[in-house]
Amino acid sequence: MTERHPRKRAAFEPIAAPVARDPAMRRPGATVAGGVLVLLRALAGIVWGLTVVFPLPPWVQAVAGAADGSGTEPALTLSDLGLGAGLFFGILGLVTLVQVVFGVLLLRGSNVARVIVMLVSTISIVTAFVGWWELGQDITVGTTLVTVSLDILVLLALSSRDAAAYARRHERR
Repeated sequence: MTERHPRKRAAFEPIAAPVARDPAMRRPGATVAGGVLVLLRALAGIVWGLTVVFPLPPWVQAVAGAADGSGTEPALTLSDLGLGAGLFFGILGLVTLVQVVFGVLLLRGSNVARVIVMLVSTISIVTAFVGWWELGQDITVGTTLVTVSLDILVLLALSSRDAAAYARRHERR
């Protein structure tokens, strides 16, 4: 008598069944988390921009210095960036507006916005890594730690099956 072996899976066959697309699907928690994290990233950008223009209070400098282990918070100023205040706030406002628009589009279920946000988050993470690896830039609270952390969380949330299914719920097969 011969023994039966289960059929082997091809390497290109997906492990899990695809998620059914349902136009009446409720917004999943992963999509809400991704949209909120993008909005938080916009808020973090505003806070960072304010710290460039206005000096931090001493108690905030002490907390930020303790968090990155250096004991001091490196001060980045507009002269370090080589920008005037108007140009700096214009760029910061434009970037913040774009992030808010993408956050709202994510919450509404836009697949194009989901893919673009994931690409930008990936580029941001890779840029921070290359800066650390090649240029010796530190990843601290005062530099890129908050944005890299938010980017990683955004990628985790928006790459989930539920977030993809929600964003693609109106597509035809």
